[in-house]
Amino acid sequence: MQPQPLVIEYRFRLQDTSEELFTIRLDPQTLETLPDPAAKPLPDWTKLSFAQCASCPLAEAASPHCPAAANLAPIVQRGEKLISIDLVDLQVTTAERIILQRTTAQRALCSLMGLVIATSGCPHTAFFKPMARFHLPLASEEETIFRATATYMLAQYFVKNGGGQADFNLEKLTNLYRTMQEVNLAMAKRVRSASKTDSSVNAIVLLDMYAKALPYVIKQSLDELRYLFEPFLKTLVPPGKPSSS
Repeated sequence: MQPQPLVIEYRFRLQDTSEELFTIRLDPQTLETLPDPAAKPLPDWTKLSFAQCASCPLAEAASPHCPAAANLAPIVQRGEKLISIDLVDLQVTTAERIILQRTTAQRALCSLMGLVIATSGCPHTAFFKPMARFHLPLASEEETIFRATATYMLAQYFVKNGGGQADFNLEKLTNLYRTMQEVNLAMAKRVRSASKTDSSVNAIVLLDMYAKALPYVIKQSLDELRYLFEPFLKTLVPPGKPSSS
């Protein structure tokens, strides 16, 4: 029996009582967005050669369209009616729970765009797929930092068990987020060329703020999150002291 897709729904309830529903279906194995049979033809700004990232490893012959841009296109097209500061009642539905929150259009779009970029198949976003699997809508900066570092550390466990060299100093995580700044910059250029309103562009700017914050936090150390672990750390046997057993 073929596994069922993972479905995440973003429902925007606008102040004029109209609604916009975005349904994201993910392949349960690859965690990439499944094609929408009703999707419109992709616009020119999604072509790979249009504002292509300098470090993009894809070739136009094999991938005519940027995967991340292709995933963003339906959102940008349907988000034209929104202004960044418009208030929306956002409902996000996953298999596990329903989340309801009133927020701004740009913040709601930021959350949705982060999900679809992570699951687009862009080679630079593969690291973010586990976070997309356990998607947390409207995550704060602190939540994002916690989730990203925890996900990266778990990945290093698998690297080490596979015989590789684990990076417990988070050096490569910093590089991953710096690459995402490049991706976000390219996405902003693409979306700016296609949008008449500011909501989609500003949503990507918010994404980029998180991408810029994480390398800074790592550089300054993660001591600001240490308090979360103090109760557990106090239960550990101090170095050099034999356990009671």
